[in-house]
Amino acid sequence: MHAWPASEVPALPGKGRDLRIHDTATGGRITLDPGPVARIYVCGITPYDATHMGHAATYNAFDLVQRVWLDTKRQVHYVQNVTDVDDPLLERAVRDGQDWTELAERETALFREDMTALRMLPPKHYIGAVEAIPGIVPLVERLRDAGAAYELDGDVYFSVETDPHFGGVSNLDAEAMRLLSAERGGDPERPGKKNPLDPMLWMAAREGEPSWDGASLGPGRPGWHIECVAIALDHLGMGFDVQGGGSDLAFPHHEMGASHAQVLTGEYPFAQAYVHAGMVALDGEKMSKSKGNLVFVSKLRRDGVDPAAIRLALLSHHYRSDWEWTDQVLADAVERLGRWRAAVSRPDGLPAEALVEEVREALADDLDAPAALAAVDRWAERQNAEGGTDEGAPGLVSRAVDALLGVAL
Repeated sequence: MHAWPASEVPALPGKGRDLRIHDTATGGRITLDPGPVARIYVCGITPYDATHMGHAATYNAFDLVQRVWLDTKRQVHYVQNVTDVDDPLLERAVRDGQDWTELAERETALFREDMTALRMLPPKHYIGAVEAIPGIVPLVERLRDAGAAYELDGDVYFSVETDPHFGGVSNLDAEAMRLLSAERGGDPERPGKKNPLDPMLWMAAREGEPSWDGASLGPGRPGWHIECVAIALDHLGMGFDVQGGGSDLAFPHHEMGASHAQVLTGEYPFAQAYVHAGMVALDGEKMSKSKGNLVFVSKLRRDGVDPAAIRLALLSHHYRSDWEWTDQVLADAVERLGRWRAAVSRPDGLPAEALVEEVREALADDLDAPAALAAVDRWAERQNAEGGTDEGAPGLVSRAVDALLGVAL
């Protein structure tokens, strides 16, 4: 599966700061110190309805991570998956009378278009669950043969009790985990499981649903969590720098994935930091496909909204905060974009070297994009009111806003 084209990231004078970021597992900020190549895995979409503002906010957060790393003169090895076979996708296809593969391909293509328009840097490896199945099957067999998985009516489950570190990502108690498991695709009430929290690794073939050769597992399809583990281990290995996604992935998805990988390899941890973006609401409720309360990037683009304004609307909220999308949020972003473009359109201006350092410091401090935007606002306000004599300043601001914030002025 191919990703989307990369926009050029301008080079800036000097060097950026190492990233201090909130780690869900420890509950505090840690300073990331990758090697020359920083490694990041971000969980991708299930392509049955893409791309709403909740998606866009999440991928914007991890785009900022990449940009901070690139500004430190590191390379970035970014991997993202596409869950192109899963219950919600199959259910939507049946509801709409569509072939599930055509639905997945269409929505994935739309997602690529939206990411391109928003200037999100693409992953180096963009991998679908279906194409990863040949690598998933041996991992499930290894877990089963090691006694870390068991069969139940033809399905294969992972035993969470085989990982001594289970629970260390989300830090939730057993009852909270059980409730979330039931809400987020698990089956804690299924009779015969060793532990209600045990997640499915391999689902035996169901009538009327797609299945693949599972070798000794029999025909079927993979569980959700093992999909990302197989892709991450194949392309990044253990101990990569950041595992990212929305806050609703901390449990069960990232918790279970970490346990799968740690039992498979005997190493710890799966990722150095678990970073989670907040949820976006609409009309007082979390924006979600199941509720249908969605604002789509593609719809805004069709209505003529500048993608740079959409991106500024996302950046105006800290990535870890839960916030609500409103018409005013977008109107404020459109107005801000106009002020910034007016400021950099002048032939000369106020010195901007200090501004670049201020933006760098804000982003290195747990991706504080609102503080970065406020710094540019102050420069733009003075620039529009007073002007200056530095011929290189407008160009430097324009390049910095593009390189560090992904906004093309």
